[in-house]
Amino acid sequence: MMPRGLFVTGTDTEVGKTVASVALLHALSAAGVRAAAMKPIASGSEPTGAGLRNPDALALQSASGVRAAYEAVNPYAFAPAIAPHIAAREAGVRIDFRRILDGFETLSRIADLVVVEGVGGWRVPLGPDGDVARLARLLDLPVVLVVAVGLGCINHARLTAESIQASGAPLVGWIANFPRAGGERVEEQLRTLESCLPAPCLGRLPYLREPLGEPLSRTLDLAPLVGVGGPPERA
Repeated sequence: MMPRGLFVTGTDTEVGKTVASVALLHALSAAGVRAAAMKPIASGSEPTGAGLRNPDALALQSASGVRAAYEAVNPYAFAPAIAPHIAAREAGVRIDFRRILDGFETLSRIADLVVVEGVGGWRVPLGPDGDVARLARLLDLPVVLVVAVGLGCINHARLTAESIQASGAPLVGWIANFPRAGGERVEEQLRTLESCLPAPCLGRLPYLREPLGEPLSRTLDLAPLVGVGGPPERA
């Protein structure tokens, strides 16, 4: 059976976590899974009449298979595109993990599965409650790693995978994303990643000028995600 959720992280910021998360949401919908989306914390949000809105969170909300209020999808939105713990401090806000856990449970009641997109990379600090890694463990979710294919990606991917495993979170798959056109020795890099990462590749997301569309979901294989999970960490 499918897990109750997936935590999507990346080897760095701007590696395609949202592109991968949207593709996962579309693939899950095509498989008959009612999937909700959550981006608990987002920097780089824009002011609107309804409050701050983050483009990535809006894309996730739009791709979701269930209807949920924006505040449920993105509980913490900050205007400056800076490290979230700095943005929160400047806004006079404490990022409360309990609020995020409660929001996840609310989404879980209306969906079969919740795709949770992290912020930045795996060890980005979020404030007094901990970092992205601790949030993923408290949510008790298996992790999908997004790797931006390019120079340096092998080192970044291996280090992140090692850190995920060291935290006790199950790494259940990784997605190769191509945020730029072209590149040298791409197939060799992919073969190396497939041989050294301790989880299967769920698919490759090719470079597209408009990458958030449904066609990318057809490149993903959800089969390795069946029956995954892990023991929870006590809050």
